[in-house]
Amino acid sequence: MPYAAVNGTELHYRIDGDRHGNAPWIVLSNSLGSDLSMWTPQVAALSKHFRVLRYDTRGHGHSEAPKGPYTIEQLSGDVLGLMDTLKIARANFCGVSMGGLTGVALAARHANRFERVVLANTAARIGSPEVWVPRAARARTEGMLALSDAVLPRWFTADYIEREPVVLAMIRDVFVHTDKEGYASNCDAIDATDLRPETHGIKLPVLVISGTHDVAATPAQGRELAQAIPGARYVELDASHISNIEKADAFTKTVIDFLTEPK
Repeated sequence: MPYAAVNGTELHYRIDGDRHGNAPWIVLSNSLGSDLSMWTPQVAALSKHFRVLRYDTRGHGHSEAPKGPYTIEQLSGDVLGLMDTLKIARANFCGVSMGGLTGVALAARHANRFERVVLANTAARIGSPEVWVPRAARARTEGMLALSDAVLPRWFTADYIEREPVVLAMIRDVFVHTDKEGYASNCDAIDATDLRPETHGIKLPVLVISGTHDVAATPAQGRELAQAIPGARYVELDASHISNIEKADAFTKTVIDFLTEPK
């Protein structure tokens, strides 16, 4: 498995498509409590158009979980550092939930490194201390298994959970094996981040995707985000929080259409 030392942390990453070809790059950033495997439904289609870089956010998957708390500056800095290590000057970006929040920071603060940005199931301010402080504390004291039954049902609609037990089992396995301190430290980062004052200054082409049934990052928050970013587009899918899995085909087509549209 390839790793890169970025900002003092070993990050696990994977590249799909022809790494040495001429296709544009896209960076994929995972949600809280998942890892780079969450992008499996998109990779084959994306790699026909792009060189695809996906990575495990610090504290997730096979990446290191340094002592926290973490900050949005670290999460966005990890993306830039990984791009620097791999000599990627500019890329497209797509992130879900926490990955989308990372994308807001990158689009607002480092627009020169990106072409187009997709912000999925996210907001410029996700949740509140009433959500994140007890969530982080419970992860640290009780572990990830204790959180799974409360968190995972919010990721998908009840119909999808009933219809796709194998998918849910794989997602649950990733979640419960996420480093508890890494998870909690990312909760700390989300709790400390409010990028609403910065969204109006984003000049990049942006697509915001929400899930109709998402209670973690609601459609209202998605519309608010899209309305705050000049020229941003908004698409709503019939899904809950992890829309790239629940409505994989629609998500993939929506993203590719946006990213490949002639300028």
